[in-house]
Amino acid sequence: MKGFNLKLIVHFLGLLLLFNSIFMGITTLFSYFQNDGITGGMLKALLLNIVVGGLAMGLTTGHRKEIKKREGYVIVTFGWLTMVLFGMFPYLFTGTILSTTDALFETMSGYTATGATILDDIEALPKSILLWRSLTHWMGGMGIIVLAIAILPLLGIGGMQLFSAEAPVLGGDKLHPRISDTAKRLWLIYVGLTFANALLLFLSGMPLFDAINHAMSTMASGGFSTKNASIGHWNSMPQIQYITVFFMILAGSNFVLLYYAIKGKFRRIWSDTEFRWYTVFIAAFVFIVMIAILEQGAYSSADTTMFAAWEQSFRHALFQVVAVITTTGLVTADFTAWTPLITMLFFGLMFLGGSTGSTSGGVKVMRHLILIKNGLLEFKRALHPNAILMVRMNKLTIEQSIVYHVLAFFILYMILFIIGAGVLSALGLDFVSAIGAAASSLGNVGPGLGDVGPATTFSSLPNLGKYWCSLLMLLGRLELFTVLILFTPYFWRNH
Repeated sequence: MKGFNLKLIVHFLGLLLLFNSIFMGITTLFSYFQNDGITGGMLKALLLNIVVGGLAMGLTTGHRKEIKKREGYVIVTFGWLTMVLFGMFPYLFTGTILSTTDALFETMSGYTATGATILDDIEALPKSILLWRSLTHWMGGMGIIVLAIAILPLLGIGGMQLFSAEAPVLGGDKLHPRISDTAKRLWLIYVGLTFANALLLFLSGMPLFDAINHAMSTMASGGFSTKNASIGHWNSMPQIQYITVFFMILAGSNFVLLYYAIKGKFRRIWSDTEFRWYTVFIAAFVFIVMIAILEQGAYSSADTTMFAAWEQSFRHALFQVVAVITTTGLVTADFTAWTPLITMLFFGLMFLGGSTGSTSGGVKVMRHLILIKNGLLEFKRALHPNAILMVRMNKLTIEQSIVYHVLAFFILYMILFIIGAGVLSALGLDFVSAIGAAASSLGNVGPGLGDVGPATTFSSLPNLGKYWCSLLMLLGRLELFTVLILFTPYFWRNH
């Protein structure tokens, strides 16, 4: 790694492990007060993170403070891998997950806010492990790197390169000229909405522990639940599901717009093209799914009133459409059991994603809009080859370099999906399961299709399949280029 500031990289990785230790410490204390019998294992994992993180920071003092662009990519990718590798020790040291492969998969799914799991009986786990699963979601949802950026000025380090690698926003909007202040505001919004979500769920009848865990999972656009049936456990309590839908929509929205909402600048929100189409997509697909469910009669019976059938059809359609579009992955029903049309529709929704600047995964609505607008302009360019026609968004011209970047991203995304599904097929998965697992992992959605659908887990995957899906989760969470650029030879040349 000639030409890299290795001391700075190692120092930052140590800082991330100390962040890990804070949340692991919370889990260890919770385990102690719960007296659940795994406090010793949690403590070992905590001490390992503290010792390695402390040594990494202590042995690299006096490093050059400036983070260059290449170092930003290295820190984000290896930072994420470091968090995952050390974040799986609570599972291994407590014996709640015996296989290293399974522990890695579960931890990667947590930090990348994917929500896919290999655990077949979640309710049999100690509460402290359930809390740790949710905390990995919550840390990874907004991005532990963004949290680190908030305190980088205290270390004398600038964080712009890290922020651009961790949280690329096409619109370029920032809440504050200083990048560290932007990160702080993002996290304040994130914490505040998580608290509000948990409080409303608790007041609606969900037990406090479950409310806290589901609030963290929802705001992270994650998907881990404390129940085997996910939010479907509360199908008899519609208010819980409607509250969860509301916060999933918020989590899938651009956090810059949420900041404007807090400031009372509501006109800025609806004037945003991406947000308008984000809500239009949700409304349109909910209507289609609801009509299909009603036609099938999934919630109609001799004992059900017409209003009840309509309400249940609407609620489950709304919940599942929002959960898949925002890549949250919580479920109230097995959407693959409705109709083949709905199954195909949800497969397509796995490629949509939420808004840029949100905790959602996927391609993102903004990229789709740019692709569509540029595609329509190609018809005009065919008729007027000498005309200068530019893509516009929010009354602003999108630079051609951004359009090229979006085109490259989408092509690369689809290539990775095809390769991902091909590898899983070669490992023995049937066609439907392979494309479902690849789309779900790359898009950080959670539930897939076939053997990895909403009613099942990823436990049936072979070990190589679990490693492969873990890689796809990381690629999707860090938006492809951040990781893949490390595999290019010119990245490592001494510039």
